[in-house]
Amino acid sequence: MKSEGPITGEEVASRLDVTRATLRPDLTILTMAGILEAKPRVGYTYIGEGEMEALSYLKELRVGDVKAAPVVVSAGATAYDALVTMMLEDQGTVFVVDENGYLTGVVSRQDLLRLSLGRTDLNNVPVGLIMTRVPQVITVTPEESIFTAAHKLTVHQVEALPVVRKGSGPGGPSDKQELLGRITKSIITKLFSEFGEKIN
Repeated sequence: MKSEGPITGEEVASRLDVTRATLRPDLTILTMAGILEAKPRVGYTYIGEGEMEALSYLKELRVGDVKAAPVVVSAGATAYDALVTMMLEDQGTVFVVDENGYLTGVVSRQDLLRLSLGRTDLNNVPVGLIMTRVPQVITVTPEESIFTAAHKLTVHQVEALPVVRKGSGPGGPSDKQELLGRITKSIITKLFSEFGEKIN
């Protein structure tokens, strides 16, 4: 790319035999990291070689290194409880856990908005009726890379992912997932923003 730049995203995707949509998150990360320069209607130009060491550092970062504390409500909560928690914590997503801290579902701002548009009394709706249930919830583990987390956030168009690990019960391993934290678009954006400031 360095000798042939600028090159469009479509050309890169064609050469790698992938779709433009598949490549978009990677190009975004490389641009944010200062490895590529993106110009509208021109394409991408390779600009960073000295930054490759810094990029290697980013590639080594795991979700567990940057995760935040999860914002949770209990499985017995109401939609109103979820809304209040969301507002108090200034978050667009809350995670629903059982009495043992295992993830049972996720409630988003959009879920609550859809419910309230129907003029439903949020106090009378169990959170279990509106949440996205496990196993439909997209998750990450502490060992996964931040690049993997960024990719999942982008591809699945969600604001936050629960960070989990497989639970274990008295009888051995369990299908349940212990909720350890959260990774959000804001966390990823802040991380890349700080990275960009350090290499400039």
